[in-house]
Parts: sequence; C-alpha cells; structure tokens
Amino acid sequence: MSREFPIGLTPPDWLVRNLRPQRSRVNRPAVARAAVAMTLPLAIGLAAGRPDYGALASMGALSGVIGDTADAYRMRILNIAIPQLFGAVGITLGAAVHGHGWLAVAAVTGVALVSGMISTIGAVASVSGLLLLLNSVVGAGLPMPGPWWLAPLLMTGGGLLVLLLALLAWPLRSGVPERTAVAAAYRTVADLLAACGSDAPGAYENARHTVTQSLNESYDLVLAHRARHHGRSAELTRLLAQLNAITPVVEAAPAAHLSGRPLPPQVPEAVHHLAQAVETGYTGPIGLKLPDPAGEAARAVDHALRHAAEVVASPDVDGHGIDDRLGRPAALRVRTARATRGAALSAASWRYGLRLALCIGLAQTLVSTVPVPRSYWVALTITFVLKPDFGSVFSRALLRALGTVAGLVVAAAVLSEVPRGWWDVAVMLLLAPLVPALTPRGYGYQTAAITPVILLLSDTLNHQGTGLLLPRLVDSLIGCAIVLTVGYLLWPESWHTRVGARLADAVADASRYVEAAFGPDVVPAARARMRRRLYRDLSVVRTEFQRALTEPPPTGRRAAAWWPLVVAVERIVDVTTAARVRVKHGAGPPSQREVAHIALQLRELAEGLRDTEVLYPVRTDLTGPPDSVLEPLRQEVAAARAIASPGSDRPGSP
Repeated sequence: MSREFPIGLTPPDWLVRNLRPQRSRVNRPAVARAAVAMTLPLAIGLAAGRPDYGALASMGALSGVIGDTADAYRMRILNIAIPQLFGAVGITLGAAVHGHGWLAVAAVTGVALVSGMISTIGAVASVSGLLLLLNSVVGAGLPMPGPWWLAPLLMTGGGLLVLLLALLAWPLRSGVPERTAVAAAYRTVADLLAACGSDAPGAYENARHTVTQSLNESYDLVLAHRARHHGRSAELTRLLAQLNAITPVVEAAPAAHLSGRPLPPQVPEAVHHLAQAVETGYTGPIGLKLPDPAGEAARAVDHALRHAAEVVASPDVDGHGIDDRLGRPAALRVRTARATRGAALSAASWRYGLRLALCIGLAQTLVSTVPVPRSYWVALTITFVLKPDFGSVFSRALLRALGTVAGLVVAAAVLSEVPRGWWDVAVMLLLAPLVPALTPRGYGYQTAAITPVILLLSDTLNHQGTGLLLPRLVDSLIGCAIVLTVGYLLWPESWHTRVGARLADAVADASRYVEAAFGPDVVPAARARMRRRLYRDLSVVRTEFQRALTEPPPTGRRAAAWWPLVVAVERIVDVTTAARVRVKHGAGPPSQREVAHIALQLRELAEGLRDTEVLYPVRTDLTGPPDSVLEPLRQEVAAARAIASPGSDRPGSP
C-alpha cells in the first residue's frame, strides 16, 4: 500500500528532487585507492612520531580523491596533478598571511576573486580554483607545523600519492578506458535503435539523450588523448574512425522512429555485436545477420550499420582520412591560452569572481570581528557551496547543511569512543572509501562522507576531540547563511534561469542546420559537425533545466515552463535529420524556398525567446506541398511556435 502524505505536509517537488539520491555504480578501484592513499600517510606519520605531518598528507590525499574522477589515464594526470599545484600555491599564500589580521582578510578575498575567475575556464580549472581557495583559507586560519615549505610539500605529496596509485595499472590497461567509452557509445546506439517506433512514452527521447551524452564523453576522451599526441597512434586512429562510423547510424535513427514501425531485433543486436568487437579490439570478419530492409528509413539504417561494421573490422585505418565530428582540436597550450584570455575578458567570469570574493570577504571580516571557534570553516563552507558550475547554489547550501549534520553524527561516535593513535588508522581505513563511494550519489552524501574524515584529521592536528563538533556545525550554518543571503538571494542572476538564453541560441543554430541539411554546397562532414554541436548544446540545456528544477519557487517553476519547448526543439532537430536521411535514400528533395521559409520561422522563434517583449504570433502560412519531405518538420515548427506564442504559458510571459 502506497504511503500518502497528509494534506499540507506533502514535500514540494524542488525539495524532493534535491534529496533524491542519484543512481550510480560504485567505482571499486577508486574506493581502494582512497583507502590506501588517505590511510598510508597517517600510518607513516604515527610511526615517525609526527601524526600532524601524516594528517596534512592525508588532507592532500583527500583533495586528490575528490579529483580522481577521470577514466583515461592521461586525463587523470590533468585532473589530479594540476589542481595539486594550485593547492600548493594556496596553502603557501595562506600560511604567509596567517595571524596578520586584515592583511589575511584582503589576501584571501583576492585569492577568492582569482579562484572564481579560474573556475569558469573548464573542469580541471574549476577544481584547481577550488583547491587554490580551499588551501589558502586553511593556511590563513590554521597554524601549519614545521617550516613554510613543509605543509605544501606534504599536502601535494598526499594528492600525488592518489595519482601514483591511479597510474599503477597504466602499462597493463593503456587505451582500455578509451575503448570502453567508444564501446559504451555503441551500446547506447543499440538501445536507441531498440526504442525506435516504440509506443512507450519518452523511451526514444531518453535513449537519444543518453546517446548524445555518451558520444560527447567519448569524443572528449579520445580528442583529449589526441590533443597531447604529436602524431596519431594506430589505436587512436581506429577509435576515431569507429566513433565517426556510428554517427550515420545515429542520424538514421530519427527516420526509423518517425516511420512508426519498430526495427527488427536483429538490428540493435548487430550494434551490440559491434560494441563487443570495439571493446576487445577485434579485427576481422564480422558477420551481421541483418534482415532485408523495407522502406527508406530501414535502408538508411542498414546502409549505416554495414559501413560501421566495415570500419570496426578493418585492421588498418588511414589517419589522414579521418575527420572527427567535432572538428580538429587545437594544441593543449593553444586551448589553454584561449580559455585563460577568455576568462580574463569575460563579464561572466568577473561576475562569478566578484560574487565569490564578496562572500569570502564578508565571511573573513565577520570572523575577524566576532569570536568564532575554528572560523576558517565558514570560508571553507562558502567555497564548496558557491560553485554554480557544480550545481544549484541553493541546493548545495541545503545539502551542505543536511550532510554536515549527518556527518557529525558519525564523527561524534568516532571522536568520543575511539582512542586516538593507531586506532585512527583503522577508522580512516573504514571512512576513506566512503568518499568516492558516496560522492556520485549527490553533494549531500559527499558532505556526509567528508565531514567525519576532516574532523578526524583536524583532531589529529589540535587534539580537541568532541569540542570540534559544535563549532563545525555552527560555522557550516554561518557559511550557508552567507551564501544564501549574499551569494543567492541578493544576487540578481539567482532569480533567472539560463535555460531561455541557451535555448534561443539552440533554436538559431537549428535554423542554420535546416539550411545546411538541404543546401547544395554544404560539405557532409561540416553538416555532421553542426548536428553534433547542436545536440551537444541541447544536452547542456537539458542539464541546466534539471539544475534549475532544484531551485525553490519562483525560479524552479519558471524553469519547468521551459520544458515543453526544450522537447519541441529537440524534435525539430530529429525531424530535420530524418528528412535529410530520407532525401539521401530516395525521397524527393524540398525546394530552397520551402527550406528558407522554415528557417525564417525558427529565427523568429529564437528572437522571441531572447526578448519576451517581442511576441511573434503563430504563423498560419506554414504550409507547403502535402507530399513534401518537410511536412513533419513544418508541423514541429508550428508546434514550437504555438508553445511560445502569446496566450500560452510560456516562460517570461505575463
């Protein structure tokens, strides 16, 4: 019997979304690395008679464990090593101003500004900025043992220990993560083909979204690998060719779905067969048992699958003939220089940097004028919570408070019942694996796992026992309050979702894609890159939408109003691709006048989304030849314009 909440006690949707754990598998190697990397320094410190040194190294290992999220070994070097260097700079700067009053306040606030601007460059830069600020706060608020260079050396050494453990299997598993990612992309395509023509609500749309995410991750992984190579290895060349080969299958899927007839089960089974060959590195004859295709869509799928099978089976691929679907990436140093220059000149980077600096400066001023035990935890809380690229600020503040309370329950039991000394090693061996195990479940779970670890290490440094519990709770709540007040409620950006602006850009890109799909002079590879970028942008819009739904009213309610239009734009892209596939396999091409007319409707829709004061009416002249291949596209464009028209419940309308 289902449990029902009494009227008035039903939790709001935004709260349920915040508290719902995310589904994820446990990364067992990461769990094992965390147990060793965070326990070993503590044991060595105890054996050497300097447990405080061991605690500092374990803190560094904790930051390495948090950054140990990449699959590819080369990416692990970037994800762990580079942030550790920034962390070393942070702890050095913080220790230099420790005990210097307002100088420390000014220094940490300045570091917060730089950290915030760095965080907008990319994922690795975001973690680097996080560690730069975190360690500077720790250094400014906590006296470091030994000479000035020892603390950064110990903390960096702890983080690099995680990297060393992660790279131990590299000689035996080189290239395996990349092959696994490409094979996973093939399997998501198999699921997409199995969903074609399905009557299950949302089955095809969810499968296509999963394909987009998987292809994005696979291309990012392989292209990041390639960008650090002066030449192309045979393995890398084959992976790029295999990724490119599955793209025509993805392009044919919308046509198969719109036909309304499910594909024979042998079709998705064939893709699973190809995925197995990719993952094992098999080259040789691949016998695909495909039925005879019936209709334009089935012929498109059959043709694309046979081409993919040829590429997967081929032992030799010409590297000069490969053109990846996202374009040729620039060298790593070039991309870094561009990103750094963009962050320095970007208004968004300055806004976020100033937002973070304002909150940190206020926190440092508060704890400098009002006695607050363990006051550096206030700034640490702000640093963790005020990370918009990590998710909703409001959600993180809420989950931080709840996770801290849960973690303090565990910490209270440890600090009150477990004797200090070698028992700490046993406890750390149990607590450390929880960090990578619970982090994918959500920020609240991560906070609950990290809190007892941090308190155990802090007690090793200052021996305050359960006296750490109440200050930790008070400081965390103060930090959350500052973020919610200054960094959220009083910050105009917090009350506006970014879904609309990004969706308007995607609609404008969809207009250009419609023109390119049926343009006579468009290079097929350029068309494929445009489609991939468009799907990637729509995936970002979906992510932003899911993030906005966790905000309380009115922001979450406004975001929910965008959802029908997000789905409509995705369908426009699907139908355009399906029409292109039909033309390629025998359907009559549309006239350029018809294409230009539909593209105009999309451009008007994009302008209307950017400026809610400009309300374009629903066009009644979206007509054309009844047997045109673009008839489904006209219907989808008309539906999208109807959603955003006056009188509808469109976002931003009165």
